[in-house]
Amino acid sequence: MEEYLQQLSESCRHTLVEWLGMEFTAIGEGWLEVRMPVDHRTCRPDGALHGGANMALAETVSGALSSISVPRELRYQVYGIEINGNHIKRASGRYVTGKAFFLHKGRRTHVVQVEIRDEDNTLITVNRVTNMVVEG
Repeated sequence: MEEYLQQLSESCRHTLVEWLGMEFTAIGEGWLEVRMPVDHRTCRPDGALHGGANMALAETVSGALSSISVPRELRYQVYGIEINGNHIKRASGRYVTGKAFFLHKGRRTHVVQVEIRDEDNTLITVNRVTNMVVEG
């Protein structure tokens, strides 16, 4: 599983994922975690974590989870087709972690829930992402 984290990190070089400081940190059967800093790249002018940064984190971790769950030899591409989020509380600390897990894993669509928590394990945002899986 550690090889997947390394591959995901390498595939995200020179992208928004790298620019926002996201790191793939943990993986298990049917779930994936990504950590993102709360700093000048991800905050609003008032210092609060930007809701758009949270949405980017959710799209990143859910898309990566879907991508690693389809057989590599079939060369599928994964595209996010819908995302929604509820921002519940202001984040505290230096980073947040998004954990994605499947609610539905079909042949052509995946529905993924992403819970974003701060360093105190406080729930900050809940997202639901629908990904489309297409032959590429």
